[in-house]
Amino acid sequence: MGEEVSKEKPLTIDYTPPIKSWMEPTVEFRKGTYGYPAAPKHEKYLDLPNPGVWQPTDKDWKLPENWKEIILRGMKDRLDRYRSFRLFLDICVRCGACADKCHFFIGSGDPKNMPVLRTELLRSIYRRYFTFSGKVFGKLAGARELTEEVLKEWFYYFYQCTECRRCSVFCPYGIDTCEMTMMARELLNLLGLNINWIVEPASNSYRTGNHLGIPPHAFKSTVDFAIDEIKEITGIQVEVPINRKGAEILFIAPSADYFASPHWYTFLGYLLLFHEIGLDYTWSTYASEGGNFGFFHSADLAKRLNAKIYSEAKRLKVKWVLGGECGHMWRVIHQFMDTFNGPADFLEEPISPVTGTHFDNAKSTKMVHICEFTADLIQSKKLNLDPSRNDKWKVTYHDSCNISRGMGLLEEPRYILRNVCNEFYEMPENTIRERTFCCGSGAGLGSDENMEMRLRGGFPRANAVKYVKEQYGVNLLTCICAIDRATLPPLLEYWVSGVEVAGVHELVGNALVLKGEKERTTNLRGEPLNSFISPSPPAGRGEGEGERHDHV
Repeated sequence: MGEEVSKEKPLTIDYTPPIKSWMEPTVEFRKGTYGYPAAPKHEKYLDLPNPGVWQPTDKDWKLPENWKEIILRGMKDRLDRYRSFRLFLDICVRCGACADKCHFFIGSGDPKNMPVLRTELLRSIYRRYFTFSGKVFGKLAGARELTEEVLKEWFYYFYQCTECRRCSVFCPYGIDTCEMTMMARELLNLLGLNINWIVEPASNSYRTGNHLGIPPHAFKSTVDFAIDEIKEITGIQVEVPINRKGAEILFIAPSADYFASPHWYTFLGYLLLFHEIGLDYTWSTYASEGGNFGFFHSADLAKRLNAKIYSEAKRLKVKWVLGGECGHMWRVIHQFMDTFNGPADFLEEPISPVTGTHFDNAKSTKMVHICEFTADLIQSKKLNLDPSRNDKWKVTYHDSCNISRGMGLLEEPRYILRNVCNEFYEMPENTIRERTFCCGSGAGLGSDENMEMRLRGGFPRANAVKYVKEQYGVNLLTCICAIDRATLPPLLEYWVSGVEVAGVHELVGNALVLKGEKERTTNLRGEPLNSFISPSPPAGRGEGEGERHDHV
């Protein structure tokens, strides 16, 4: 993590406002606070503008000679195309309701990480070049000249925003600062000012179908390894169809689920669930990635990467699509798919082949979230579950931003958890559901070189976890986002050690009593199951509700 964030020299947070005016751009590219620039080979593969070798710490960023013209032309184009962009630039009254709602401001104390002030970095240029008052009155109207220093300020601060949209929940005008960040990143891309942690995964996904660059034969080998591991744990031989035409359902998951830890155990949970219910489904080696890093870069790149899911659904002649535990996949699908790649009129409205439930909310996208699907199975009593198999864990739940705030999937994961474990505890009310704190590493900011800002940005979430650990002895934080499962472990190790991270369907796989299984002695992690008997449900709560030891 580097000397700056070591245990011997912990992070400090100073909320003292700087003496210098915010209108004077000053940026210190200190190690641990920014992401490395994109490698030219990945930019070239995606046909992005102005690929080249540069570093944020360089004085010369090797910009095109007409860089200023490019930015202003790009800004005008987006002002003309997106009414929300112009509206959000015009209506902010700087009331400050959002100021202390951003996890990066809370964790850094830097005023320019207040959503209102971060957006002012962009709004001040809009005023100078696109409003009458800014052209005439300049600084008196909050307008600034576009300079290279301003550009560097954009790069620094708009890559210290995870596009989580928490600030928008508290804005009295409904300004979505996430859209401001998206616009700023699109403008930076016009000059080739990208970070590698976004562009390389996007390039890999465009090339191989997934962010990790895993080719089809490696995907098949991984699946075979999972089949062997499941047989060792349960005695059950599962079948995992790949690229099978004519299956009813195409299943899409984030690539981390089948190639990283602790994601792997969620992957095993999927496979056990699908085996037990006899699901007619298939994986695809081309659309082997639900996530969409293009969404953190530009609308154009998000559209290009999203297309592979529906292209494969058409090629494999499935009826509908089921998606795994991924974060940004769901916001792209839920809110942008019809505009990007829709309508998906070649697919059918999703109907559960097990319960007969019509998923009316997926009439447009033809894609159902795995938590909706599993919660329906549990509610319809189609699964035999033994929650005592998860008695090792005292569980809390992190609402991943894009799924909760962005999609409104709030109750289904909790319903599942209350049915697959005996002890579930909520974090404080103002840190969950629509007001959930971000992991601090989303939107492409999860690289190791950016570790200090990751730890700072994740501090509010870790602080809420610390509360339930101290109050209830919580030792497991669950979530339904691959980025969260990757970035929360080091965050918790630093701020609140002794709490592990898991996907919801890992716990489903642990609790699932399979037909014909051997006696289970370990959970999916290979750890011994607890032998003690869990307490009975509190009086008045039926078994179907699954609300044993549910504390808020």
